[in-house]
Amino acid sequence: MLFLWQRNDRNWILSAKTRAHGKALTSLSTIGNIVVSGSSDSSVKVWEVCASGDSEELKEKQTISTGKRYPLSLALAFLPRTQVLLLAVSGTDTKVQLYLCREDQFIVSASLAGHEDWVRALSFRTPPTPEEPLILASGSQDATIRLWNIEPIKFTTPDRGENEQGQLSDELLDAFEASLGEVAEGEEGGRQISLKRHILTAKASDGSNSPLPLMRYLLVTNSALLHSRGGRIQCQTLSRQFFLLRRTRLSFFGRHRQSLGQPRTARRPFGLIDSDSVMLGAKGWVGSLVLSGLEEGKKLWRGVGQAAGDAGHAKLWGDASAEEVWQELGAISGHRGPVKGLSWSPNGEYLISAGVDQTTRIFGEIYHSDEAKRAWHEIARPQVHGYDLLDTVFLDPLKFVSIADEKVARVFEAPRNFVQLAKTLDVAYFSESEVNRPAGASVPPLGLSNKAVGDGSSVAPVLAPSTRQPFEGELSGATLWPEIEKIFGHGYESITIGVSHSRKFIATACKATSPEHAVVRIYETSTFKPFGEPLAGHALTVTRVAFSPDDKFVLSVSRDRTWHLFELKDNQGYVPVAADKPHARIIWDCAWSAEGDVFATASRDKLFCGQVKIWTQGDKKWTTMATIKTPSPATAVDFSPVNSNQGRRLAVGLEDGRLQIFSNVLSDLSSWSLDTTIDTGLAHVNQIHRLSWRPAAKDGKDGKGVTELASCSEDGTLKVLIIQG
Repeated sequence: MLFLWQRNDRNWILSAKTRAHGKALTSLSTIGNIVVSGSSDSSVKVWEVCASGDSEELKEKQTISTGKRYPLSLALAFLPRTQVLLLAVSGTDTKVQLYLCREDQFIVSASLAGHEDWVRALSFRTPPTPEEPLILASGSQDATIRLWNIEPIKFTTPDRGENEQGQLSDELLDAFEASLGEVAEGEEGGRQISLKRHILTAKASDGSNSPLPLMRYLLVTNSALLHSRGGRIQCQTLSRQFFLLRRTRLSFFGRHRQSLGQPRTARRPFGLIDSDSVMLGAKGWVGSLVLSGLEEGKKLWRGVGQAAGDAGHAKLWGDASAEEVWQELGAISGHRGPVKGLSWSPNGEYLISAGVDQTTRIFGEIYHSDEAKRAWHEIARPQVHGYDLLDTVFLDPLKFVSIADEKVARVFEAPRNFVQLAKTLDVAYFSESEVNRPAGASVPPLGLSNKAVGDGSSVAPVLAPSTRQPFEGELSGATLWPEIEKIFGHGYESITIGVSHSRKFIATACKATSPEHAVVRIYETSTFKPFGEPLAGHALTVTRVAFSPDDKFVLSVSRDRTWHLFELKDNQGYVPVAADKPHARIIWDCAWSAEGDVFATASRDKLFCGQVKIWTQGDKKWTTMATIKTPSPATAVDFSPVNSNQGRRLAVGLEDGRLQIFSNVLSDLSSWSLDTTIDTGLAHVNQIHRLSWRPAAKDGKDGKGVTELASCSEDGTLKVLIIQG
């Protein structure tokens, strides 16, 4: 499918879509209202974006067959001094095909040979002035980048006196080829430069036919992906490096100076930027490069996707000097994949999240002196696991429990480097007794448990004291927390975990297809031993467990469409006191109000919409006081921890990513009004898994923190929203 999106204020609106090809799309390029798509069905299609009433449509103009090869990369540009479109196509062979647009049809005009393997990346460099050439860069699996100049032929009569100095001589070309032969240990040699010309003929702006020669130059590197902006080429490689290349003059030509692209390689070490990520073994990566303000020497972004098991991340470099000394800066970070669970620290200083990228991550507010404001950043990655992580809860500010797609729950305690980092970044402060901890943690080879390490250990990387946020390499290797306990009990993989408000108990549940395993197990956090008997009653998987504010009750909801309530009895643990089956479909979530006399259950209904039911106790029986209809299945719910304006506030997350805020007055539980709907432009674009209001401050300042709402979603994002009112 090919989708066309249009920006409307802060939102992106789907304006057109079409089934473009019979198989998966492999490449895409646009210029103006022209869209070109390539597919694994061995075809390239040209589309025009046309207005159709109040909307738009994609009109197919041409289909180009690529024979037995798949198109891997496409690039579009206008020929110099003309309005003629040039299309470059590369694929699963060694050539780059050039097509010129004539009478609304692209005609093959040249076939550029030179590469020795598949050509995976193409990028045009648009000339900033009419006098400069159009440059096409092609990157191949043969570990080379080739530059192709496209410019009008200048018919001049050469001056014989200057000819010997100005033209490319055999000696000059020999010198350049010799430079290509200076290979480092382990590299391949034998590259040769070719100055073969291809003539492209196009109509100039004055209507005359303008011949344009095309010359190529060779850059030796391990090319994977290309991007061009501001006269520079950014090249990503499978060796976890990228190169920043620019036009310069080759000094070994002496008096014969010719402008060519010069690679910044290990042999010419003045621009190679290497990844410092901590990895086991050699792993490749794929992704993208974006330059921001590079003409002024400002910032360089690199986006990294998954390859060979490596977790995705972004990196940012800045350059404020004329010598192009690039230094790493703090980049945006987050999960690579759905975020399943989140939990605030008891006082709300920071936030932990769990994702299917097999990591837990801690985020805190860091003050930026240059911008005079605080912003959220990842400050620790305490767990890098071997199973998908599903949920996590804090037991105290420096201890948390996580569950993954395994039968065990794991307990982690902060090392000294996190305590010092939180203090240095002004995120949180701890007592002297909390400072006496292991220096850090490391994961042994073939192990899943983080082991504590002491001072002077060479096993774990050391996180140096700093007033800046940790960088990606530090997060992935130097911010682990030691694992101090494992909690066993369930027969199948864990699915949810809850913690009591006193932090004395945790409740866990696992996947289940029978009543035998559809139980909730309670553990004391002082000993991590079972407390009372397992809480039975459900027939299928328990999806959520919630303690009442006074820890007197435990509420559980399930795929079997029922909720069960258990009450704390002295010396007996929790015992069942109530149950109901009020929903027609799975109950995804439940939550208690701050007063403890009301709880809510969130579900989908059989009409593909959602329901949130409000429950309270009357005459020793829990009854429904209100039913809130939602436009999409309700998958997450949470009450504000402190009442606002003498009323309750309820946040509801939906399956389509939207977020709704409801409120009512304390005296009337049956009436709930919709305060606001936060659409997918600001909320999420896929199912919301968890919602959690930031805890109120202990100093008693009403309103502090309670207007911030954390949410996590299937779309791979964790967000903190400020809810007004």
